[in-house]
Amino acid sequence: MKRLLTAAALLAASSLVAVQGVAADAAADDAALIKSAESAAPAAVASGAAIHTVDEKGTMRTLREGTNGFWCMPDNPATPGPDPMCGDANAMEWATAWMQKKEPPKGKVGFMYMLAGGTDGSNTDPYATKPEEGNNWVETGPHVMIVNATDMMQGYPTDPKPDASRPYVMWAGTPYAHLMIPVK
Repeated sequence: MKRLLTAAALLAASSLVAVQGVAADAAADDAALIKSAESAAPAAVASGAAIHTVDEKGTMRTLREGTNGFWCMPDNPATPGPDPMCGDANAMEWATAWMQKKEPPKGKVGFMYMLAGGTDGSNTDPYATKPEEGNNWVETGPHVMIVNATDMMQGYPTDPKPDASRPYVMWAGTPYAHLMIPVK
């Protein structure tokens, strides 16, 4: 009986250690996601921003509640380059509409940071996931974006293959057209 109790105690202890190890790994992963997300904006914005992550099924999870009205998301490992981003509440509504393939909200101009830069599958197709022949792959350095301001972008270049060193319109002619403004 004593031997059975010892084996059961060892099994319970090893299960607890395994669960604690998984929890520690998850906390380390969450800390890395938060660090990635915060790299998208100035520290004064990122430190008070809500941090959200989206899994491969599109389910959003909040890693940290915010205090300043901004949100940040970490790099998407499914894309070829770094793309953490932060934005205001209007930018979240725009991004949610884009992810859900719905019409963006009317009259709500948003602001987003991508200070770690970004790589996009296409400058012309909002849903391209990788560079392909003819989809106008673009790599951008650190930049900010004005979203949901289609009527205010007249005069900015809308070229399929833009000069990413100066302001231009990405996804021109779509409901998700937005102004890309390099910061370096």
